[in-house]
Amino acid sequence: MAVDSAPPAAVSAALTETEVQVSSSFRGARIVLYGAVFDPERRPSDVVVIVRGPEQPVRIARKVKVGPLWLNSRPVVFHGAPGFYIAASTRPLDDIARFRTLRERNIGVDHLPIRAPAEQRVETRYGVRDVVVSSLGPDYLLWRQAVVRLKENAGLYAADEHGVRFVDRGLFRAEIGLPAQAPTGRYEADILLFQDGEPVSVKTRTLTVEKVGIERTLYLWAHQRPWTYGLVSMAFALAAGWGASLVFRRD
Repeated sequence: MAVDSAPPAAVSAALTETEVQVSSSFRGARIVLYGAVFDPERRPSDVVVIVRGPEQPVRIARKVKVGPLWLNSRPVVFHGAPGFYIAASTRPLDDIARFRTLRERNIGVDHLPIRAPAEQRVETRYGVRDVVVSSLGPDYLLWRQAVVRLKENAGLYAADEHGVRFVDRGLFRAEIGLPAQAPTGRYEADILLFQDGEPVSVKTRTLTVEKVGIERTLYLWAHQRPWTYGLVSMAFALAAGWGASLVFRRD
């Protein structure tokens, strides 16, 4: 007589709000996510919540010494970096899954697929076929670390090893801090259920961060009609300068 295998576990979750409005008084927001793990077998489980914002190119340069002077090097532009990224979990990611699993699913700041300029090829190392070999040579890793460090210092990248908490049997809660400088656009929240080091269930929820009021009007104007926006801005600056000269002019 065949024995029925245990049914697969599943995860479900929802955000308390799916839209964040950014105005001149915006000082950041707290995004709360509630979820539940459905597993009749009650197997040990971990939950990882990843929230990422729209991709933004990152342009960086470093100081180089030329004779007695320190000058900026030729800038390097990295692509594929999310404007905002946080990985919250029930415990450290390295305790939840193996390196290869985390790398293949881009889980954690160290595993983000930030692309270097003029990439030449992709090699297989450590059993993972996504190691970049760039024209930057051995300095690629240092440049990439600089990108991550800049984002972390701005509060845009983070890892919270205890950011997901089980509040009851099978029920969990996560709270994500969204800084004031977070980019606008469409965000994705991936909720992953891990058992025995492997993801067994994934759910995705979306969040929109958008400007409202006069900020939204100016933002849309600048992006949809950049020429007219630039001309009007220049005319306003000239008028303001001329007005100030009249006020402070001495007879």
